[in-house]
Amino acid sequence: MATYAIGDVQGCATTLERLLGRIGFSARDRLWLAGDLVNRGPRSLDVLRVIHGLGARAVVVLGNHDLHLLGRAAGVTEAKRRDTLDEVLAAPDRATLLDWLRARPILHREGSHVLVHAGLLPRWTVEEALERAAEIETLLRKGELSELLSKETRAARSLQVFTRLRTCRDDGRMCDFDGPPDEAPDGCFPWFSHPKRRSTDVTILFGHWSALGLHLGEDAIGLDTGCVWGRALSAVRLEDRAVFSEPAAEPSA
Repeated sequence: MATYAIGDVQGCATTLERLLGRIGFSARDRLWLAGDLVNRGPRSLDVLRVIHGLGARAVVVLGNHDLHLLGRAAGVTEAKRRDTLDEVLAAPDRATLLDWLRARPILHREGSHVLVHAGLLPRWTVEEALERAAEIETLLRKGELSELLSKETRAARSLQVFTRLRTCRDDGRMCDFDGPPDEAPDGCFPWFSHPKRRSTDVTILFGHWSALGLHLGEDAIGLDTGCVWGRALSAVRLEDRAVFSEPAAEPSA
């Protein structure tokens, strides 16, 4: 039995299917997915159906595009120009899939590994991050999306970190930056390399940062290799850190 961690799929169902074939994914194996299952790619509905069908063998944390889908379904966020979510919203099994998605965690910890979409602020311990994630998950399961997506509550601010973080300033505040690390503004550097980071007692697996690409650090593994941008979808086997990558089959978004 093996556990494979996969970065942002974003509706790239064909590439996902080929990657699962490449790794020889079997009924004994598990998948960890770092969020953003949907949007921008052409087959978000198929991705949701495949991962939902795996049941407990799939661990999924929510990303910003997954939350955007939930927000659109609830009528609290507007459609964006590059959205590819209409097929999901019109699907006969929409309610089943969206209820399942809404119940996914923001943060998952298992032994020495933590799975999150984007990252943790340097000042947060894993225990504090789990507490903040639990606040968000409670609101999601109550259907209180507007509390998370449009208000400056502690939970809304925490959600921005979990789903949007890439770089931090010296004082630990988020920087608004999405390019490659070596092009970050002065005073901004990757959250996982912050000298005062308090979550170095675990290995954090994350996605969201396609310009970073695959990152295999001692205590942080970046998984987003830009499938939706025409690059590749990658998996890391947790047991030995073996890397498997499948070139994108879908046209670049």
